[in-house]
Amino acid sequence: MGEFAAQLGFKRCLVVSDPGIASCGYVERALKVLAESGITSFTYTDFTSNPDSSMVQRGCDFAAPLHIDSLIGLGGGSSMDSAKAINFLITNGGSMSDYQGWAKARKPLLPMIGVPTSAGTGSEAQSYALISDSRTHAKMACGDPGAAFRIAILDPLLTVTQPPRVTATSGIDAIGHALESYVTSKRNPLSEIVSLEAWRLLLPNYERVVRQPSDVQARGAMQLGAYWAGLAIENSMLGAAHACANPLTAHFNTDHGIAVGLMLPHVIRWNSAAVADRYAALAREVSIETADGNPGDALARRVEELLQIGHLPRTLREADIHDPDFQTLGAEAAEQWTGKCNPRPFGKDDALELYRRAY
Repeated sequence: MGEFAAQLGFKRCLVVSDPGIASCGYVERALKVLAESGITSFTYTDFTSNPDSSMVQRGCDFAAPLHIDSLIGLGGGSSMDSAKAINFLITNGGSMSDYQGWAKARKPLLPMIGVPTSAGTGSEAQSYALISDSRTHAKMACGDPGAAFRIAILDPLLTVTQPPRVTATSGIDAIGHALESYVTSKRNPLSEIVSLEAWRLLLPNYERVVRQPSDVQARGAMQLGAYWAGLAIENSMLGAAHACANPLTAHFNTDHGIAVGLMLPHVIRWNSAAVADRYAALAREVSIETADGNPGDALARRVEELLQIGHLPRTLREADIHDPDFQTLGAEAAEQWTGKCNPRPFGKDDALELYRRAY
């Protein structure tokens, strides 16, 4: 990291990392590595697993007097997204809502390095920051070519000691990325290649890292798979599972990976009417039997098995989501940017059906 930062001309760098990663000693180690390369560094850790616009603003206020010329995102998706978001504000001013959408920045962003400590979001491969509005809790996708990391460092050793639940939830999120990006209406030849490669890496290794946390080879495969899946999102977006997951996070503070896992089997079965042939191709890649001629159901069953292996909830009730307001959830899911790319037309009534199936 120190060598790459020096090559990119870093002099005064803000290391953005969550409190848990800092308590593990990784931030202290990073600061030492940077100092050995002659780089002055500062740390910002005041955000949660679902960073919102107020947390990002605090990060900008912290960094402004430091005259930084670079950033490093060290941690999970929240660290990556927070680093990108702080970059938007410190270089271009305004508030996060000003950057919702694509290429809203008018001034160049600072160079960044991404160092993921989990295998999930794939944010290190993307030029978008996902930040919640602190008032409405709605997820804002803020993208710009300058928000892409110049370099991503994938070190599987950083993931070995993570809590089992983090391994399970981040892994399911990455699997959801690979699966959804392969079937979206925006898919293209490039996204198909990286989606399939991610799928080949993630599906066989998820169970291995859950059951054998110290298996570094499997950890590396998951990390690389998450990266390829993130790159696939960059080129093809996502679908209804993520559209339904975001309102669950907003209203019930459900972990993103858990929310995706809850919805994914139901979306697969529902989408099968439109993309059964593509689900069949995914099943063949990882030797999932589809003897009954229903590849969507076979894939959904396999995802449900993985949720069980990871000790993750498989219904909204199991996730302590009781008596939800399906009308509100359905309306919000229908407006999510990811749902616009679902291979089967997706609206409020469809979201209501999926939530009821998941309940």
